[in-house]
Amino acid sequence: MGTFQIEGGHKLKGEIWPQGAKNEALQILCAVLLTSEEVIIENIPDILDVNKLIGILRSLGVKVQRLGKGTYAFIADDINLSYLESDLFKKEGSSLRGSIMIVGPLLSRFGKGYIPRPGGDKIGRRRLDTHFEGFIKLGATFRYNKEEYFYGVEAPEGLTGTYMLLDQASVTGTANIVMAAVLATGTTTIYNAACEPYLQQLCKMLNSMGANIKGVGSNLLVIVGVKELKGCTHKVLPDMIEIGSWIGLAAMTRSEITIKNVSWENLGLIPDTFRKLGISLEKRGDDIYIPSQEGYEIQGYIDGSILTVSDATWPGFTPDLLSIVLVVSTQAKGSVLIHQKMFESRLFFVDKLIDMGAKIILCDPHRATVIGHNFESSLKATTMVSPDIRAGISLLIAALSAKGTSTIHNIEQIDRGYENIDERLRAIGAKITRIDS
Repeated sequence: MGTFQIEGGHKLKGEIWPQGAKNEALQILCAVLLTSEEVIIENIPDILDVNKLIGILRSLGVKVQRLGKGTYAFIADDINLSYLESDLFKKEGSSLRGSIMIVGPLLSRFGKGYIPRPGGDKIGRRRLDTHFEGFIKLGATFRYNKEEYFYGVEAPEGLTGTYMLLDQASVTGTANIVMAAVLATGTTTIYNAACEPYLQQLCKMLNSMGANIKGVGSNLLVIVGVKELKGCTHKVLPDMIEIGSWIGLAAMTRSEITIKNVSWENLGLIPDTFRKLGISLEKRGDDIYIPSQEGYEIQGYIDGSILTVSDATWPGFTPDLLSIVLVVSTQAKGSVLIHQKMFESRLFFVDKLIDMGAKIILCDPHRATVIGHNFESSLKATTMVSPDIRAGISLLIAALSAKGTSTIHNIEQIDRGYENIDERLRAIGAKITRIDS
């Protein structure tokens, strides 16, 4: 395991550019399988999860060419379907949850798709039923090898459009079903579809390739199947989760930071949620400017009750930033209830923050109450292990604000979602050292 050593307690200053959105990139990369023509994708983040998926595409026979930093060309004109039943695929596919999204494009274009039970964050149950129920409604036959935890869907005669009401507005589930439906015969209507900016970007890309998708940005998508798709050029949005992380970093370290080119129109409730914690931030063109603040006070509700920050499907607040809100609240003035509705294990990292001196009551697997220090006492340095991507970045932010030198092990979890994070933080004054295992 790799390790970060962080000397905390230093104010940071400068500009930071967000990377391309991890969650969008994973969808967009899978979509290259839908055409034999060249697809060029710009602003791809150089992170472990994305690089793993590019490796899987290469193993499938996709021709991959790096054209420059963050820009790649993909040609999927000679796909090796036998790879799907290989031991190599069982190993590569099971290490990345995002690999589930290759199934829809492969099923749609080639009549079959397989996947080992995917891995990823240990944040609770993340079932795949929505994906496969959608494929079955489109006419696919489902297979499951219980001994090897191997899933498969087949439709040798092709898929047929239909109406479906999703049991949950799953982002990856919606993306997978959309990619399956674009080449199906007839019309597919998806109600309770996810409508996150990542999903909107996927639909816009597919439409530029010749797909016929209406209702983009809403939870009702209507897809008229086409016979084939062509190539395109697509640019990935800046990562809203990283942008929220930098807002939290600025507040916790009382630093003056400008986050560049954030795509404000795609941030949803993120800026206002941090403002409710008392954090000042300004819109300057397409940048976010966060001034140095000596403190920030949590806003209560009109009736005086404690503020609750909870996650919800878009346009609600993204669950990926609740960990950041929690750690930022440890130094706020006031109290807040964090309600993580979607995942039952995502708050379990709070014991590390309690060890650092934070006042947190873990009410149950989904809820935690935070009583802020108002910077009257600093968090103290400690040694920690990063359990997942979002907890990892939260612990890193806590360490940068703490007094003394902290150590974070298993930083591969952070590297899965954040590109060259130590180099980028050092550029704005952070004292952080990477120690490879």
